[in-house]
Amino acid sequence: MKIGVFDSGLGGLVVTKAFITAMPEYDYVYYGDTKHLPYGEKTSGQILSYTIDAIKFLISQNCGLIIIACNTATSIALRYLQQKFIPSFAPDVKVLGVVIPTVEEAIADKAAKVGVLATNATVRSHIYRQELLKLKSDLEIKEVAAPELVPAIENNDFDLAEKFVKQYAKDFDDFDSLILGCTHYPLLKEYFRKVLPTSVRVISQDELMSGKLKDYLNRHVEIDICLSRNFEYKFLVSSLNEHYKKVAQMMFGNIDIEEIKTHV
Repeated sequence: MKIGVFDSGLGGLVVTKAFITAMPEYDYVYYGDTKHLPYGEKTSGQILSYTIDAIKFLISQNCGLIIIACNTATSIALRYLQQKFIPSFAPDVKVLGVVIPTVEEAIADKAAKVGVLATNATVRSHIYRQELLKLKSDLEIKEVAAPELVPAIENNDFDLAEKFVKQYAKDFDDFDSLILGCTHYPLLKEYFRKVLPTSVRVISQDELMSGKLKDYLNRHVEIDICLSRNFEYKFLVSSLNEHYKKVAQMMFGNIDIEEIKTHV
């Protein structure tokens, strides 16, 4: 069985690279649904449908452990997948998200004020607020949607992205932690760290998810022993053009990325 990583576009390549750097021996399949990005502007019904299709596809690729790297898909679809879909469709497969590990990291230093910057859909779901308050009920939380950032990143326009970063960062000057609640945002983390006071911890998922995955596998030996270790990596997308190839190479270096015409 392989480790699958799913994202709404190419941003999840950053997290996948972190996984491969930390645990290169495992076999990975990355799937980016570039045909339908950005998920953050879609309806909840669309997001759920696209995510189910993606999970079905990764299962067909022999993935026994799937990480939904997309924060939007995690916020809208993960609970349904874990409680309803997976138990009936593929009960031996495990599907994990990125929200819980991220909120745990955000309050690790006894934070009293935590900011969340994410897509419109993730902010609408209030999943970060809900999970943060479960861990610390008196936490002050501010959620802000930043719909311009993902298109700027996917279009490789980092000058534009930096301008938006400067605007959004002003909302979090006096916070203890700022969660970058989108898998694309690690590419902007240094911009945030440059403009925010050093007292604000910028929580970037590429820096924490590999450690969280390694810890999960250490605690779940019954899953770990089923995962193949051939140092094989496959990168797939639902739509591919020259621009996406350039963006993927910017994120991951010189990789072969393949277009898949159908999910299942």
